[in-house]
Amino acid sequence: MLFEKRLREGVRDGSITLAFRRWRRSQVRAGGRYRMGEGLIAEVTAVDVAGEVDDDDARRAGYGTRDELLTDLRNGEGARARRGGRRPTEDEGELYRIELRLAAERDPRDDLAADTVIDLPALAARLERMGPWTVPALELIAARPGVRAADLAPRLGQDTAAFKANVRKLKNLGLTISLETGYRISPRGSAFLAARRT
Repeated sequence: MLFEKRLREGVRDGSITLAFRRWRRSQVRAGGRYRMGEGLIAEVTAVDVAGEVDDDDARRAGYGTRDELLTDLRNGEGARARRGGRRPTEDEGELYRIELRLAAERDPRDDLAADTVIDLPALAARLERMGPWTVPALELIAARPGVRAADLAPRLGQDTAAFKANVRKLKNLGLTISLETGYRISPRGSAFLAARRT
C-alpha cells in the first residue's frame, strides 16, 4: 500500500497516526512496512475494521472533522474509479482503520533506485536468470508510466498477480518505483536500458 502525498508529511512529523481505507479485505497487516516515497517507510502497528469513526479519529488521520474524512473517502473512491482503479463502494467493502507510525530507517531500495552506476554484465545476467519477461517488463513500464498493473500484465501474457510479483522483483533490484497507480522506471532502470542499447 502506498501512502498518498497528503499523508506523508504528517506521518513524518507524527501528527498523522491513522489512515482509513475501504477494501473488500485488508491490503495491509500489522507489523508490515509500506513505502511512502522519498525513502520513507510507514509501519502499520494495527489494522481493524473500523467501528464508529469520530472527530478524534479524523484529526489523527489528517482531517478537521469526521465528515471531511468520510467525504474524502467517497470522493477518492470516485477519482480512482475514473482512473480505472475501481474500489468497493460502501455496500461492497469494509472501512479499515490503520494505525501507523514512521519506521526508523529509510527504504534501501530508494537509494539503490537512484544509483545509476551499474555493472551491466552482472545485472543483465541476473535478469536473464530471472526469466525472459524482465527486459520487456522494464521497457513496458518505461513506455507506460503510471498505468495499472491490470492493464500492463496482458501485454506480457501474464495475469495481474504474477505481473505484480514480478515487478516487485524488479523493484528489489532498484529498477522500478511503485506509484499510487502503476509504476515508473527508476533512474537505475533507465541507466540499465540505455546501457543495453549502446
